[in-house]
Amino acid sequence: MKLTFNKYHGTGNDFILIDNRKEIFAGNKELIKHLCDRRFGIGADGLIILNKSESIPLKMTYYNSDGNESTMCGNGGRCFVAFAKRLGMITKSTYFEAIDGTHQASIIQEEKIDRKQTVMNVKLGMKNVQGIEQDKDYIFMDTGSPHYVIRVEDVSKTDVITEGRKIRYNDRFKDKGTNVNFIQVKDDSLYVRTYERGVEDETFSCGTGVTAAALAADYWNLFNTKGLYKISTPGGELKVHYKRVGNNFENVFLEGAATFVFEGEIEI
Repeated sequence: MKLTFNKYHGTGNDFILIDNRKEIFAGNKELIKHLCDRRFGIGADGLIILNKSESIPLKMTYYNSDGNESTMCGNGGRCFVAFAKRLGMITKSTYFEAIDGTHQASIIQEEKIDRKQTVMNVKLGMKNVQGIEQDKDYIFMDTGSPHYVIRVEDVSKTDVITEGRKIRYNDRFKDKGTNVNFIQVKDDSLYVRTYERGVEDETFSCGTGVTAAALAADYWNLFNTKGLYKISTPGGELKVHYKRVGNNFENVFLEGAATFVFEGEIEI
C-alpha cells in the first residue's frame, strides 16, 4: 500500500508525521525504523502518529528512529500542532493527548517561506517539573522525557556523541536510557547540544532537552533574568517560559518554529 506522510522539522529536529484518523497505519518497530532510516527510508529523528482520542480531538504517539515508542517529544509536539493546523483540524489553539498527559498549544505566528514551505511559531505547554536531582556536576530531571544536564566550558568543542554515550549506557541508565544535554553560558545566552536516546546520536535540537537546560540554568542561578530563556541549539533558537515555585517549576512552555518541509508517498 501507499502511505502518505508529511515531513516537518523543529529547529533541525526532524519528523515523519502520519494522519492516522482512519486507522490505516499499523506500524511495527521494524517498519518505523525503516521509514526513519536516512539511507533506505524517508529519514527522520522520529515518527509521529496523529490518532483520534476518546476524550479530546487529537492524540499524539511518538516513536524514536530506533522504532520504539518513546516518551514526550517537545519539538515533535510543536510539529504535531503545525500538522494539525495544515490538516484544517485547528485554527489558533488546541489541546492534545500525549504519553505524559494533556498538552495545550497555540500558534503564535504563521509565515510562508516560499510556495511550498510554511513556518509556524508554536507555543507548547509542557508538564510541571518536580523531583529534580542535583549533584555538583549535573542536574537530572524529567520534563516529559528524562534529561541529564551537564555544564561544559566550550559546548562547540564537546564530543557530544562519545560523552553522551558514556552516560546513556552507564550502569544507572543502560536499561531505560536518558538524554544528555551539554550546556554553556556565553554572552548572556544559553547554548545547548543534546545526545538523544532512541536516536543514539546528537540531534540538532531537542525540545524537552532545551526545557531541561533552561530549568537547570535557573536551578544553578546562571542568569539574573528568571522566567524566560532564549536558547541556541545547532538547529536554531527556542524560548522556554516558566514559573519557579520553590524547587519546582510550573507553567512551563516551549516556543519556537515548526517548519513544514514536504509531503510525499511511500510504498510499504
